[in-house]
Amino acid sequence: MKIYTRTGDDGTTGLFGGRRVSKADARVEAYGSVDELNAALGVALASDQSSDLAWLRDLLLSIQRDLFVLGADLATPRGEESSYLPRIEDAHVQALERAIDSAEARLTPLRNFILPGGPAPAAQLHLARTICRRAERAGVHLSATQDVGPIPIRYLNRLADLLFVLARAAARAQGAPEVEWAPRKEQA
Repeated sequence: MKIYTRTGDDGTTGLFGGRRVSKADARVEAYGSVDELNAALGVALASDQSSDLAWLRDLLLSIQRDLFVLGADLATPRGEESSYLPRIEDAHVQALERAIDSAEARLTPLRNFILPGGPAPAAQLHLARTICRRAERAGVHLSATQDVGPIPIRYLNRLADLLFVLARAAARAQGAPEVEWAPRKEQA
């Protein structure tokens, strides 16, 4: 099978079910943002191979698998479901909530805003969090005109929260301090 088909040369792409839409369509933006998020998690996985973060690698791989399901979910208009195509479910959201609770138990309570950064895995997770928030906004935008159901948006919202907590946990696991944000005082 060839990787190129030439069918998208006119600026369109196919959705599950066969319908063609513009590559600028809100649905394509939503699942494309999820794809970008998945790639960002791959970069986070590649950024550190230390044994300190083995627990994190397993979790991120699981999330990457979920993101393929979410991308397919967003690429499939409601009513065009297939028996072989899963949808993201509330159980996926609940798994994220359990992961947040588990990761937060390793951390001191947050008292101030922190600057995104730290060692490479933490910084990559902060970047993935911002991509996740963009994917969430794209999903909300799509849901304003098309039925996507409530769970994909809820999943992305919870995932962004988890990625923030994981970034903090990754920095802590590597002994890096968090840099708190403080507003600059005006010079006299």
